[in-house]
Formats: sequence, structure tokens, C-alpha cells
Amino acid sequence: MNRRELLIMAAASAVMLPSLGHATTLNYTPGLAQERLAAGETVLLDFAAHWCTTCRAQERVIGQLRGDNPAYEDAITFIRVDWDQYSGAEITQRLAVPRRSTLILLRGDEELGRIVAGTRTADIQALLDLALT
Repeated sequence: MNRRELLIMAAASAVMLPSLGHATTLNYTPGLAQERLAAGETVLLDFAAHWCTTCRAQERVIGQLRGDNPAYEDAITFIRVDWDQYSGAEITQRLAVPRRSTLILLRGDEELGRIVAGTRTADIQALLDLALT
């Protein structure tokens, strides 16, 4: 293995580390969020794009918070909505999502909170904490 390959593998591992140690994030498909909400679950919709640096920062923070507090796993269904695929979708329009890097916490028909382009740990933790009440 040459130096370049080693650096690429190290960088890929660093990106994946936040996702280790916590439950899976579901990939959005039409109807998934509504189905989970109808089942009484609290849902965090993460409107993200793979190329978005703000989205990656949010993902790292969420991964760390999920690892630090297992109660989030029991209280929240995490769903990633691919911005490139669903930016014009019905759910995006209905929730008036202005851009990628938008996090929306829902329970039933109620929006508990949202963050647009925010990456501060305290703000994201406060959003996730709303699901614990």
C-alpha cells in the first residue's frame, strides 16, 4: 500500500467513524416518514447532500451525540433525505425545506423544531433533546 492509498483510507475511515456505535439511519423513500409518524415514532429528517460540507458537519455532530446518549436511539427514528434526489419532492415542499443541511424533528402532525445550516453541537443537542420530552 502506498502513502496515497493509506491517506485515502484514513480519510474515509474518519468520515465513517461518527456512524459507528449507533443504530442505522434510514434512507428516505416516499411515504417512509409518514409511515413512521403514523406508528407513533418521533422522526428526525436530515435533508442532506453527500457533497455538502455543512451536512457532513451536522452528521458528525449527530453521530457523536447519538454515541454519547443512547436515549436518542430509543426516542428518535433518524431518516436521511437525499437532497439531490428529493429537493423537489412533496415532503420537501410540504415542510417548506429551504435548502440542504436542514434538520426537522417531527412527532405526529407536529414539528417539534428545526435547524437550517446549523452545526453547533449545543443547538443540535437541544433539537434532539426535544424528542426526550
